[in-house]
Amino acid sequence: MTNCTPAQIEFPPLKRRKIEAQFSGGAITSDGGVLLLRSVDQQLRLTERIAKHIPDYRDPSKIQHSLVDLLRQRVYGLACGYEDLNDHGALRNDIALQTAVEQDRTLSSPSTLCRFEQQADRGLMWRVHEELLTQFIASYETAPKSLILDFDATDDPVHGEQDGRFFHGYYRHYCFLPLYVFCGHHCLVSYLRPSNIDGAKHSWAILALLVRRLRQAWPDVDITFRGDGGFCRHKMLSWCERHRVHYIVGLAKNKCLTRLSQPWIEQARQQFQSEQQKQRLFTDFDYKAGTWKRRRRVILKAEHMSQGSNPRYVVTNLDGDAQSLYEQVYCARGEMENRIKEQQLDLFADRTSCSLWWPNQFRLLLSTLAYTLIHAIRRIALKNTELATATCATIRLKLFKIGAVIIRNTRRIRLLFSSQYPFQSLFQSVCQRLCPD
Repeated sequence: MTNCTPAQIEFPPLKRRKIEAQFSGGAITSDGGVLLLRSVDQQLRLTERIAKHIPDYRDPSKIQHSLVDLLRQRVYGLACGYEDLNDHGALRNDIALQTAVEQDRTLSSPSTLCRFEQQADRGLMWRVHEELLTQFIASYETAPKSLILDFDATDDPVHGEQDGRFFHGYYRHYCFLPLYVFCGHHCLVSYLRPSNIDGAKHSWAILALLVRRLRQAWPDVDITFRGDGGFCRHKMLSWCERHRVHYIVGLAKNKCLTRLSQPWIEQARQQFQSEQQKQRLFTDFDYKAGTWKRRRRVILKAEHMSQGSNPRYVVTNLDGDAQSLYEQVYCARGEMENRIKEQQLDLFADRTSCSLWWPNQFRLLLSTLAYTLIHAIRRIALKNTELATATCATIRLKLFKIGAVIIRNTRRIRLLFSSQYPFQSLFQSVCQRLCPD
């Protein structure tokens, strides 16, 4: 016979009082702030637009959950910190998530979500990226004067027999090598690639597509391509010069560069020996590599510290002071690495554990969609607040992870938050900005 009596949990007493607990509180959620995701999604119509592009091969007579419901359930779950499909075995009964998905019944099971991911194909990936770019363009009320497109690749470790996995000698493990493109805090591309390729593979084609689409929207916008030394390819630099695209890209050191920069390297060494403090000297000179058809401007950072000499090189067609270009323009690309960490560490973009290739690419994009929604909250509702520059994990902790008692009947759905919730005024402000009506 089933025992319906909730189990009693006892903790050490406090003074003379017993401390007891039971799982019998009723409809209570730990994700009361998930409705903020619903509000911003309604503004952007992100999941609604993307769901229209997802093919549905199911028997219409047996469908219980629409594609947009499945997409929202998965994306909102990632944003709230639920990385695995198995989490939805219990999460599907959470009334707060059901309300955010715009349902008033049990959501889909992990097996249904798994089948949903398995139907992804190349065409869907293309259309999702088109929507990401459309969302980026729509975020501007007026045409921007300039844009910087940051390209970077990272490792995505895998631990099974996934399609397309290879051992990477630099990272020393089996992995994928996804390519990310950001413009500021906006993610424009999250493109899964095998790791047995050049780190710049396909970046030229992606840059060309992005430039063409951005100039369709803003014909006069000034575009700069920025990347580390892994993206310094002469064909890419030549393409930028032919199409009025600026570039500032890291350049690997070699014997020729070392010879040309030797006077400044030696000067930095002598100044360090004299002052016993780290020295940094900046200059620029023209340089032509063996594969280049023309000479290009190279910026040198001649640095000497207690560990020795550490020269760095950047090739660019931008005008301006060498030190300013290096420190204020090129080094700013490091901020992109924080955005990649948000996707991989906070939103689980590295959960590419499907056996097939396209479902893994889809999972990468699901994390990007979750990031897009959270960044929209940061951009629209958190400007000039204490969370204006907060990471996705911090926003989740302080705005999404709110305990609430839920009362649902035929007339209304009420969420009763804790009276001691420490960010009440901020939460109310965010709601007002996301739901102005």
